[in-house]
Amino acid sequence: MHAWPASEVPALPGKGRDLRIHDTATGGLVTLDPGPVARIYVCGITPYDATHMGHAATYNAFDLVQRVWLDTKRQVHYVQNVTDVDDPLLERAVRDGIEWDGLAERETALFREDMTALRMLPPQHYIGAVEAIPGIVPLVERLRDSGAAYELEGDTYFSVDADPHFGSVSNLDAAAMRLLSAERGGDPDRPGKKNPLDPMLWMAAREGEPSWDGGSLGQGRPGWHIECVAIALDHLGMGFDVQGGGSDLAFPHHEMGASHAQALTGEFPMAKAYVHAGMVALDGEKMSKSKGNLVFVSALRREGVDPAAIRLALLDHHYRSDWEWTDQVLADAVARLDRWRAAVSRPDGPSAEALVEEIREALADDLDAPTALIAVDRWAEAQSTDGGTDEGAPGVVSRAVDALLGVAL
Repeated sequence: MHAWPASEVPALPGKGRDLRIHDTATGGLVTLDPGPVARIYVCGITPYDATHMGHAATYNAFDLVQRVWLDTKRQVHYVQNVTDVDDPLLERAVRDGIEWDGLAERETALFREDMTALRMLPPQHYIGAVEAIPGIVPLVERLRDSGAAYELEGDTYFSVDADPHFGSVSNLDAAAMRLLSAERGGDPDRPGKKNPLDPMLWMAAREGEPSWDGGSLGQGRPGWHIECVAIALDHLGMGFDVQGGGSDLAFPHHEMGASHAQALTGEFPMAKAYVHAGMVALDGEKMSKSKGNLVFVSALRREGVDPAAIRLALLDHHYRSDWEWTDQVLADAVARLDRWRAAVSRPDGPSAEALVEEIREALADDLDAPTALIAVDRWAEAQSTDGGTDEGAPGVVSRAVDALLGVAL
C-alpha cells in the first residue's frame, strides 16, 4: 500500500533540541535520545469515515515529532498501518450496501488526499492489515505454541497472564480495563476465556464475512492488536522510540500490542515511549463515528478553507489536551494565517534568529505548539508596527514555520 507525497522540509541553520515528551507508561516527561535514525509507529485509521478533525489532530502531533527529529539532523523511520478489515468497517459497508474493500479503498484514498493537503509527512511504510496477514499468522501460531495463546470455539485468544508486564502501558486497574475493553471492541463477558481481558488474536471465519487462510489456525482474520504488532516488529523491531496514537488507544490497543510483542520476543519494552494525543469534541462530545458528530477535513477543503488554516487551528491546542472544535477556532486560525502571510510578504523585517530558537525550544518541550504560535505572533506584530532592516528575516520565518510547524506561508 502506498502512502502520500512528501512535502519538502526546508533546512534551517543550526540544530534543533532533543525532544522531551510525555510518556503514558511512566506518567511523566522523558527525554528521547534516538540514534541516527529515530523510529516511530503511529496507529492508522480504520477507513470507513475519513478524515475527521480528531484524526487530523492526532497525525498533526506525530508530524511535529518527526519535524523536531529532522531538525536535530536525524533521519526518521516512520511506520503507519491501515486497519482495512475490522468489524466497524464491515458494519458500515453492510449499512451502506457497498463492498467492504471498496469502502476501505475509497476512504483510504481520501485520507491520503487530506494528509497531503495538510502537509503531514508520510510514513516510509504504510501497511494495510490485509497485506500484513501473511506475517500475522506465524506470530499467532508462535504465541499459541508457546502457551501464550489458546483456542476457544475456533477463535484464538492471547492470554494476558503470559506477559508479566501487562498493564504497564496504561497503568489501569482490572475494573477500569474491563470497562474499557467492553467499550472499545473487546469481549470481556464471553464465557470460556481464561481472563476476561484476553483479546482475540485470530477470529475464525464467520458466514458472510471475509476470511483468509490462517494455516494451522484455520480460515479467519486477524484481531486488531496483533496487526500492529506484526507490522511494527517487521519494520522497526523491538525497543523503537515512540508508539503513538490517540489517547483512546492507550487501552486496550497499545496495552495489548505491547504484551503481544513482549510475549513473542521476551524483550521489554516494545516502545521506549507511549505518546497519546487528546480528543477533539464537537458540541460538548468527543468526535466519533458512532455519534456522527464529525467535522471532516475534506468537507472544509471543499468549502474553500485553506488547509494551512486547518493546521493552525490544530496547532493552537496542545497535543495532549482535549478540546472542542468551533467555528471560532477556525476563524481565529484563518485570521492568524492572514497576519503571518502579510508579515512575511515584506522584503525585510525584525531579526528572526531568536524566533527560530523560540520555536525550537517550545516544540522540544513536549510539543508545545501553542507557545510556538505565540512567538510567531509577536514577530508578526513587530513586523507590522515597527518593521525592521533584516532583509533575510521574512524568508527565515517562512522557512522555519514550514519546517517546524508544517505551515506553508
